Amino acid sequence: MTKYMVLIYGDEKRWAAITPEEMAEIDAGHRAFAEQAGSAVLASGQLESPATATTLRRGDGDAPSVTDGPFLETKEVVGGFYVLEAPDLDAVVKLVGLLAETRHDHSGVEITPLVHHG
Repeated sequence: MTKYMVLIYGDEKRWAAITPEEMAEIDAGHRAFAEQAGSAVLASGQLESPATATTLRRGDGDAPSVTDGPFLETKEVVGGFYVLEAPDLDAVVKLVGLLAETRHDHSGVEITPLVHHG
């Protein structure tokens, strides 16, 4: 079985202005996803706003440089994630298709296999 990282991206400004109806649709999609995926979900979470992020990069000497906020300026930000274990990509695509973010114009979902180290 392969493990997959599922990243949920979106427009932070649109997320902040989401209607209660859209939020209900998104929540329903996550409930359906969790029910269908069951034990295939190894981890999941919703992230706080990118304004709460801390970035570490190479600094002077041995200590990294620590900065408040996200490092890159991007149109879309990561809002949440799942780590899934599934037999193949087709199974993950089918599950992820349950998420409302795959149908909204302000969001998207990226699926990437994790590297297996032995």
